[in-house]
Amino acid sequence: MKFSHKTNAFTTSLAEKLRNHPKRIVFTEGEDLRVLRVAEHLVEQEVILPILLGDRDRIRGLAADNDISLKFINVLDPTKSRELARFGEMFERSSRARGVEIADGTEIVSRPAYFGAMMAQYGLVDGLIGGNQSLPVSLLRALLQTIKPLPDVPRVFSAVILVGEHLQNFGRDGVLFLADCGLIPDPDIKELASMAVETGKLARHYLGGKPMVAMLSHSTKGSAMTPAARKVAAATALAQVAVKEQYLELEIDGELQADVAIDPRSSEVKLPDRKVRHSADVLVFPNLDAAHISLNLLQHCADAQNYGQIIMGLARPTALVPRTATEETLYGTALTIGYEAIKYHILYPEGEV
Repeated sequence: MKFSHKTNAFTTSLAEKLRNHPKRIVFTEGEDLRVLRVAEHLVEQEVILPILLGDRDRIRGLAADNDISLKFINVLDPTKSRELARFGEMFERSSRARGVEIADGTEIVSRPAYFGAMMAQYGLVDGLIGGNQSLPVSLLRALLQTIKPLPDVPRVFSAVILVGEHLQNFGRDGVLFLADCGLIPDPDIKELASMAVETGKLARHYLGGKPMVAMLSHSTKGSAMTPAARKVAAATALAQVAVKEQYLELEIDGELQADVAIDPRSSEVKLPDRKVRHSADVLVFPNLDAAHISLNLLQHCADAQNYGQIIMGLARPTALVPRTATEETLYGTALTIGYEAIKYHILYPEGEV
């Protein structure tokens, strides 16, 4: 059975843009029928050049058994790569720079997650996707130990893109950006402010225009004077200062209850003086519990399509998908990371942050 998916305006637009700028994306867990079907489709569309890591014989056998073409798909076994020894030495040097002594860097980077991260860090690929067959911590550890962090982001976090063209009040274009749905359990004020700014910039890259970023809380503009609400209000103020200082085209508002953020009618009742009267494009949650629960409800009850999680705060485009990822999630995430790579090459033409 070949890959099939429900087309939507979001992924259609990304595919059209990537045909003019196809990118090399490494899938760290290539021994997966879902990945093989998606890789074949990406090649047929001429949008992504996939690199699949894993045992070559297993991947080729899986492809043959399912009538999948591996034309223009690079299948690479890290344990047999010519880059393995060089990557091992480089990993040992970078670990020493972080104050960590590694006895055998080659053994570590022979693991697909680390090998893929090294490929991304040193420019052999434009982006990375993993997590479809492993626990999240396995990939995250490799990324954090290998890829440089962005200096202006205090802590790495994640953002998910949801498409729900059939849903009411789901962003202005049927697209919502959610943060942080995967990494920081209880972000502090500085971290929340950074999430708002960075996810707003992400939405600006994909949507154009001036995204509306909502800092969510159980309170709206002081309706509940709890410590949690005050923290979100302080983070909102800090994010708004960053927007002004960096001359960003973002609108950040908070603290806001979810209905005020997404439903113009609720906004009119609870904040009659508020200027913005459209649904927010970005939702920044006060903690990981709220974000992760909301993400799962929107996916499994409202049938919103998820892409990501995009790992924010690293110097290379990377994504962590869940083990339950559908082929559609893998496909859209590949397009998303490819499009992020276009932005990266514009911002950093010399390849360094």
